[in-house]
Amino acid sequence: MTKIVVIQGHPDPDRKRLCHALADAYIVGARAARHQVDYVNIGELDFPILRTQEEWGKGIKGTPDSLRAAQRAIMGANHLVFIYPLWLGTMPALLKAFLEQVFRPDVAVKDDKGALKPLFNGKTARVIVTMGMPALVYRWYFLAHSLKSLERNILGSSGVRPIRTTIFGSVDKAGATGRAKWLEKVKSLGGLAQ
Repeated sequence: MTKIVVIQGHPDPDRKRLCHALADAYIVGARAARHQVDYVNIGELDFPILRTQEEWGKGIKGTPDSLRAAQRAIMGANHLVFIYPLWLGTMPALLKAFLEQVFRPDVAVKDDKGALKPLFNGKTARVIVTMGMPALVYRWYFLAHSLKSLERNILGSSGVRPIRTTIFGSVDKAGATGRAKWLEKVKSLGGLAQ
């Protein structure tokens, strides 16, 4: 059994959003395979954004009460799943603010004589991104720059490996058939805990 945390990163709590449906599909697949799943819905959380390095540097003691349960779930998980829409070429600001709050010193990294050491060694991740542009355009023309930043600078520097990605592009043109295929694909990923 794998301990999984699904982090649904669309800031709109409206359950009609595709990201919510993808998160639900992943959870159904994971639970059917008897994996333990915690769910974090960014759109339902209320927390401040960090404004200084000193605030971030307070470590786990500086985590707002509204994020402590999510932070504990992430710390105890074997596999992290991030699902979000691409906005202005990157993740929504609320998801980035969430990551800044929960991936703090003594949680995701440790200050070892001025060098940050990863604390999430042994964890794996799946990142699922939706977007209006074709996925190939994002991967090949834009070089998936924001996705690579998440992989390298946030997850990778915390020790998370491997990090697998799934990109669903042209979401407005996919139609019911295309979306149904995506939901089945994500459900199967949940069953594999990948």
